[in-house]
Order: sequence, then structure tokens, then C-alpha cells
Amino acid sequence: MKITGVKVYKIKPRWIFIKISTDEGIDGWGELISGTKTETVVAGAKEMGEYLIGKNPFEIERLWQELYRSFFRGGPINMTVISGIEMALWDIKGKFYNIPVYEFLGGAARDRLMVYSWIGGDRPSEVVKEALDRKERGFQAVKMNATEELHYIDSFKKVQAVVDRVASIREAVGYDLNIGVDFHGRVHKPMAKVLAKELDPYKLMFLEEVVLPENEEAFAEVAKYTSTPLATGERLCTRWEFKNILKNGVIDIIQPDLALTGGILEGRKISAMAESFDIAVAPHAPYGPVALAATLQMDVCTPNVFIQEQSLGIHYNKDFDLLDFVKNKEIFQYKDGYVDIPKKPGLGIEIDEQFVEKIALEGLVWTNPKWKNYDGTIAEW
Repeated sequence: MKITGVKVYKIKPRWIFIKISTDEGIDGWGELISGTKTETVVAGAKEMGEYLIGKNPFEIERLWQELYRSFFRGGPINMTVISGIEMALWDIKGKFYNIPVYEFLGGAARDRLMVYSWIGGDRPSEVVKEALDRKERGFQAVKMNATEELHYIDSFKKVQAVVDRVASIREAVGYDLNIGVDFHGRVHKPMAKVLAKELDPYKLMFLEEVVLPENEEAFAEVAKYTSTPLATGERLCTRWEFKNILKNGVIDIIQPDLALTGGILEGRKISAMAESFDIAVAPHAPYGPVALAATLQMDVCTPNVFIQEQSLGIHYNKDFDLLDFVKNKEIFQYKDGYVDIPKKPGLGIEIDEQFVEKIALEGLVWTNPKWKNYDGTIAEW
């Protein structure tokens, strides 16, 4: 079997799909992160895609190494392209052998997988109403953004607003819902310590990205003020970047994004590294249906994964959502806060290619919001 073609689709609200074709009529799908550089990512995918023409799609590790080992390696652009390609190659291989991808990686290690739902939006609001809705729908866990803009040193009034939101959820649902709170890298070390201490009484599932990952030395300082597990990893691009996080001995949960860290097998390798440090995994996956389907494949065969992010109904998904592009919609049907193990071959997802092609004609321009503090300085989003 040989690779004969690579197509890239820019899809609203903020997704990039890649389709790899072969001379035996088997196609594979992958997904890339657009971030704030959609056209750059697409150009990179087309450039790397040219290298694949004529290659054997089954030699996934060989192709991964050849794409990765340039003189300048890593980084979000290179790695999201490699990730999307890797997903598509696994999809082809699974379809050829008529088995799910996780069967190549040791087989199932679980019967089902817990998922959580986002509430509150980018600027968190109406969290009680949404938490009650998720409880009614059977979810056992939710996640919310903690703050809006927050300066290096800021008003305790803003801290109290975060505490009040979390307290209102606890009052409404008790401990029937686990709550994750995402600092989103918006918070600098001085305020992160304050927030962590004030939120500790509410027994949260985790605190996510309490500081930006490049400030990794600050995790240990923040950890002194809370017993809540600390999570990070969605912005890390390679297993070598995760190595430093794992060695610091402070992080309790890593959150690799398989559309950024090199794909399914790389995600499995990173998770195995974490397991050797007794660290849990909660993969990052707030993007489109292909990335989520690929992540579920890794989850199934990875014992230290305890919960999965998913983006059905997330605040970013305006006009279109995951199921709009999927024929076998049952793959993302949640029951009592769990999703069933996928059974179909490859990634287990059947993409509605006609609809993808139609929406791709509309183009894609997406960038993250540009926030400013009260004094005009740039705030982290």
C-alpha cells in the first residue's frame, strides 16, 4: 500500500482536518490545531504531506521519526502537523486490519471512560444553572474557567468572585459533581497562591494550569497552598517537554493534547512516562471530532487515564458542533457521564466528507481573544 494524496480542510468553528489517501482506496483522517496561525499550519501540512506521497502508511513510527527529526524540531506548528498525520496513518492501518487503533497498542484496559463537560464559558457565568443541567444529564464531573483578566497583583474582589462561583456550585450539587477549575494560564504566581489557598476548602477535582507551563518552577510554590491535585500539559508539544514536568514531582495530572504532542502513539508514550511517576492523565481535547476520536483510542488502552475532556456544546462551538461532521453519531453519546469504548476500525469515526467539503468552502479565520488589564497591559487569555 502506498500513500497517494493528502488533502487539508479548514473547518469552522476552529478546526483543521487532514485526509490521507492510498492506492488501495483506504483513507485516513486526522486533525490539526489551528491556534492563531491557521494558514501557517495548513501550509505546513501540505509541505509535510508532499513528503508522504509514495510512502508506506503502515510504517507509522518510521514516518513519524522522519517528519520529526529535522534540524529545528518541536514547536506547536511542526507538532500539530505531525500529530494530524499520525492520527490519519493509524486510521488507515486500523481500517485495513479491521480493528480499532487501541488493539495495536495493547488492547483495552477499561470497560468505559468517564467524561466531563465544560460550564460557564470564557468569562465564567451562570455556572450553577449549567452545573445543574449537567447533573440532570448524568455527568459526574464538570470543568469551568476560574477567572477573567487577572494582573500580576490584583484585587481580592476578583478572587472572591471565583470563590463565590465555586461555592455556589457546591451549595447546589454538593459532592454529586466533581469540579475542575481551569486557571488557563491567566494567573501569575502571586495571585495563583492566593486563589489556590482560597479554593482549597471546596475539595476540587483539580486545578488546571495554575501558571503558564513555562513558569514550571512556580508549580511547587503554588502547591504549598493547596491539597487539590494540580494539572497541566495542554500546551506542551513533545515528550521531552513533559519530561521536565514529570521530574519536578509536583504535578498530579498531565493533560497531553494528542493533536499537539505527536499523535496517538506519542500520547501513549507520554502517559506511560507519567505512570512511572504515579501521575494521572486527563487528556486535553476541546477541539473537533477527529481529535476526540483519536484521543479515545489512546484512553482505552491507557490505565492511568481517569477522565476525558470533550467539547460537545463547548462555548467555542458556534454554528457547528462535533456531531455535525460525523455519520456514526453514537460514538460521542454519553450515558451517566461515561462514553462507551469505540468498536469500529481505525479511529472509529465515520466522517461526512461531503459536509466537510461544503463547510470548508466558507473558509476559517480564528484567533484567540486579545485581553487587556485595567491599565492597558496585555492580559493572558
